[in-house]
Amino acid sequence: MNVRRLIPAAALPSAVLLGLTALTACGSGPATADNKDGKLKVVASFYPMQFLTEQIGGSHVSVSNLTKPGVEPHDLEISAKQTAQLNDAAAVVYLKGLQPAVDAAVKQSDVKTKVDASTLTKLEQHGNEVGGHAAEHDHAADGQSHAEAGSDPHIWQDPVKYAEVARGIGAALEKADPAHAADYKKNTDDLVKKLGDLDKEYAAALKNTKTKVFITTHAAFGYLAERYGLTEEAINGLDPESEPSPARIKDLQKMAKADGVTTVFYETLVSDKTAKTLASDASLKTDVLDPIEGITDKSKGTDYFSVMRSNLTALTTALGAK
Repeated sequence: MNVRRLIPAAALPSAVLLGLTALTACGSGPATADNKDGKLKVVASFYPMQFLTEQIGGSHVSVSNLTKPGVEPHDLEISAKQTAQLNDAAAVVYLKGLQPAVDAAVKQSDVKTKVDASTLTKLEQHGNEVGGHAAEHDHAADGQSHAEAGSDPHIWQDPVKYAEVARGIGAALEKADPAHAADYKKNTDDLVKKLGDLDKEYAAALKNTKTKVFITTHAAFGYLAERYGLTEEAINGLDPESEPSPARIKDLQKMAKADGVTTVFYETLVSDKTAKTLASDASLKTDVLDPIEGITDKSKGTDYFSVMRSNLTALTTALGAK
């Protein structure tokens, strides 16, 4: 079983402070609500950032998403209209390293409050190469940023890390809109508790399984695997559009037989062709494991929590939970 190093929860305070230091550098004073309805105008880069901001901001924020439902976030290109939308916002919440076009647009924008989720928790390396997991390395020690190091950005797949990001976003909204700071803090606390409950559900359901190995189309579930003592084997690497080699496919077929793998998981926003071909050749089942990069009518749920629980059901079935 490939269980990767867990990051202690004690790392959170320094991570949040790092994020807030970055926020302070982006503007000399609190952002103002400039919507006609008096709400704080916030732009989110893609669904996981939108979800946190809406849950924490509640009725005090108006959140728009740069990545429309059904669009693969990694491939997003920013239009002139979206650039104007970004410049008109009081705050932007994004995840550096996931969407290069967003990173560039945010860097060039005049938005006062820039919340980079990658500064709010510890990023690691998972599956940067097709067929293997990259060796871990502490890039903070040599001055490289997470984006430069090529770290795995899929932090929302781990409820514990997602809660750390929620804390940082909550603190940023309190700073940007101090008039409603008490509400932001309460909403953050409520959300963190729900994420804690979800973490407990996953830990209990995946504690005893027949196998600890699962196969996915691309390496979006490294943090989830790490948190719950599982091993993700991705057909592709972190890039969902990359193509596996024939040797990789053959290795996966052998591994599936040796480790008792029953299911090849695919996702809703990219082609399922390779996953279904592998499953057919190896006499395996297929099912959806949603990376939750966007919610569409094909999603097995209407929000982050419902899709995460749907994913848990799929995992417990495929892994033979006892």
